[in-house]
Amino acid sequence: MAVILEARDLVKRYPLGGGEVEALRGVSLQVERGEFVAIMGSSGSGKSTMLHLLGGLDLPTSGEVVIDGIGISGLDEERRTLTRRDKTGFVFQFFNLIPLLSVAENVALPFLIAGDSATRHRERIAELLALVGLSDKADHRPDQLSAGEQQRVALARALATEPAILLADEPTGNLDYTTGTEILDLLWDSADRLKQTIVLVTHEARAAAYADRVLVVRDGQILDEIVLGRRRDHEARPLIVRLAEMGL
Repeated sequence: MAVILEARDLVKRYPLGGGEVEALRGVSLQVERGEFVAIMGSSGSGKSTMLHLLGGLDLPTSGEVVIDGIGISGLDEERRTLTRRDKTGFVFQFFNLIPLLSVAENVALPFLIAGDSATRHRERIAELLALVGLSDKADHRPDQLSAGEQQRVALARALATEPAILLADEPTGNLDYTTGTEILDLLWDSADRLKQTIVLVTHEARAAAYADRVLVVRDGQILDEIVLGRRRDHEARPLIVRLAEMGL
C-alpha cells in the first residue's frame, strides 16, 4: 500500500516559565492508505500534540509532516490551511457543531467553506446521513440531538469531502460506554467499507483495539508499536495484556 501520511523526526517545544518543555522528541511514523492507526497514551504523553502536527493544526519546532505527498510544515499559512481543508477531516471530543444550522447544513459545511454549493452535493450529504444512521434527523438542530447523535453528525461532516485522512482526537471521551461503542463501530466501518484512512488518538485500550495498529506514546516518544490487524471482534484483552507486559 502507498504511504498517505508521514512524520519525519518531529520535535515540538513550548515556552514555559522562561524555559521550554519538549512535548515531542523526534517522532517518526508512516500511515498507509486505508489503514486505521491508533495513537495511545496517557494524559501529557504528547499524543494530542502529535495529532495536531499531523493534521497541520500546529507546526513542529523541527521535522516534517507529509500528507498525500505534500510537505505541509514548510507551507505558508494560507497554503497549509487549504491543504488541511482538502486533505484532512477532524473529529474531536467536543462536537463543534454550529448550533443554528440543521444537521444536513452542518454536514454540508466543508463544501460551503470551500465556496461550493450544498445543493450540488445533496446526494453525498444524504449518503453520509444514511451511513451514520441520521437520515430522519436531517432537519433537526444540534440541541435536538443526543450527544451520540451529535458526534455522528461530526463524523459525517469530517467524511464529507472524502479526505485523504480522518483524524479523531478522543472522539468517545464525552460519551457513555454504549454510545462510544457505536461511534467506534462507525469508525471501523469507515475504514473497512469506505477504505478511509484513520488516525485515532485515545487513552483507552478499548478504543485503540479497534485499530489495525497501535502506536504507544510516552514522554513525547513512540515507545512501541502493536499490530492487531483488521478484525471485527475488537477484543481489547490482547492489547491490555501487551500493555501490562510493557508496564503501562
